[in-house]
Amino acid sequence: MSRPTTRVLSLLEVLQDRGLVPADELARRLEVDTRAVRRYVTALRELGVPVESVRGRYGGYRLARGARLPPLMLADEEAVAVAAALAVAGEGAGAGEPSPADRALIKLNRVLPAALRQRVDTLAAATSVTGPAALTPDPELALTLATAVRARRTVRIEHSTGPREVDPFGLVVHARRWYLVGHDHLRDAVRVFRLDRVTGAAELPRPFSPPEDFDPVAHVLHALTFGGWAHRTEVWLDTDLDSARARLPATSGELRPCPDGGVLLVSGVEQLPGMARLLAGLPWRFTVLGPPALVDALDAHVASLTGALARSRGAGQGRPGDEDRSAGTFP
Repeated sequence: MSRPTTRVLSLLEVLQDRGLVPADELARRLEVDTRAVRRYVTALRELGVPVESVRGRYGGYRLARGARLPPLMLADEEAVAVAAALAVAGEGAGAGEPSPADRALIKLNRVLPAALRQRVDTLAAATSVTGPAALTPDPELALTLATAVRARRTVRIEHSTGPREVDPFGLVVHARRWYLVGHDHLRDAVRVFRLDRVTGAAELPRPFSPPEDFDPVAHVLHALTFGGWAHRTEVWLDTDLDSARARLPATSGELRPCPDGGVLLVSGVEQLPGMARLLAGLPWRFTVLGPPALVDALDAHVASLTGALARSRGAGQGRPGDEDRSAGTFP
């Protein structure tokens, strides 16, 4: 580092990364003496960057909180990670006026090198978002997969269950998780892979043709609703489709309008008592069409509520459960 301006910017980068940093450590990092560090701090302050001095044995310099946001110093991979997160967050915000994420992405794109900006645009185009976005996974992994989606080339992924070769159809962000949807050559079927279980990916020189009108979001929702669950349930709801969609989360099941009125909720569940509690909390009439075990689970839940109601009505004489406690047991 030979230019004072470079050292001033490097000082700012260290303060952004570390918080409070002793003056002698800054001097070592910048390869100067402490007097030069003081000059660089003064230069930052003259530029409007709020740098605080902290005296004492554990003192040093730090950026002030609650003041004007200082310029950010980002490495290429950091800039790509931020831009990718902003791109996905903006897509999940819905239509209307540009969101804060949209506006921040526009500003960041102005200073990104053309090659990096193109990769970020590719990631945004290859990713579908169903709601509030999650934190972006490893930027290089997400960008590699997105590039393969756009180029329609097979990728080799390092998955927690072992290496796989996959024809990537799309990336989906749902319920704060990232998913890769594609044709798994090992299983010879379309599969959904969580990106937090993928540690690496490499594009292969092998083109593929995705199925026509394939919807990655619909496939992910269907897989999360029915894939590997212990029970398949069907319940008729006395409401309309819009009301059902507004009340029930997307992962609760598929909602289908019925010709004679109402909505059919088709779900995959692991525990029937949990489904019984969900149904009991709905504001509409409903009819369980199957399986019979769900009716039994609903009956047990109603019995539990009836018992709680009876105990509550009889609680006027003293605290609830006093008799049981005197016998050494609890209700």
